[in-house]
Amino acid sequence: MLGTHDLLLFVFAGWLLNITPGPDMMYIIGRTSAQGLRAGVVAALAVGAGIMVHIAAAAVGLSAILAASAGAFTLIKLLGAAYLVYVGISLLVSSGAPPANGSATLPAASLRTVFMQGFLTNVLNPKVALFFLAFLPQFVEPGATSKPLAFLFLGLVFNVNGTLWNLFVAWSAARMTAGLKQRAAIVKWFNRCVGGIFIGLGIRLALAHED
Repeated sequence: MLGTHDLLLFVFAGWLLNITPGPDMMYIIGRTSAQGLRAGVVAALAVGAGIMVHIAAAAVGLSAILAASAGAFTLIKLLGAAYLVYVGISLLVSSGAPPANGSATLPAASLRTVFMQGFLTNVLNPKVALFFLAFLPQFVEPGATSKPLAFLFLGLVFNVNGTLWNLFVAWSAARMTAGLKQRAAIVKWFNRCVGGIFIGLGIRLALAHED
């Protein structure tokens, strides 16, 4: 189909990657716990939008340029790491305190900011670009008449499945944290844990050696 092969294997392998905890999942969980399901859904859609950038880049060869250029890879790696640390610090300093009426936790950011943070967290992660560079070609026929179209097709399949999973993650996180909304100390502790994980991921990304 469209110059691809082993589509079921591709879907299964992509699903395994999607359910593996990473920066995107932790961001979705963090936003959902801090601001509720709506913010979690926005974060999940933002990650999907970020994936579209990597899909387009793979289709036109930008990912190959990033892999071939040590300078470009290092720059994007450091930008992505710095942004992860920034998001982590934002979660660490989040008070998690409920408003005066006690009805809900005060939002840490507008939905627009939530979307942009989720989008940039994904786009500025060079590991995602390299994943598409290494993974997608394995399922494209060498003699495919339109390799960019094959890349786009596989990328869209991966993104749809990943977005559905991320929406489930947001829903699950909202269910688990709904009973904690009136416990500011617990919410603050949870946000600090997620923030610490983000900072650790950012540092690990910055210090990771190229293979």
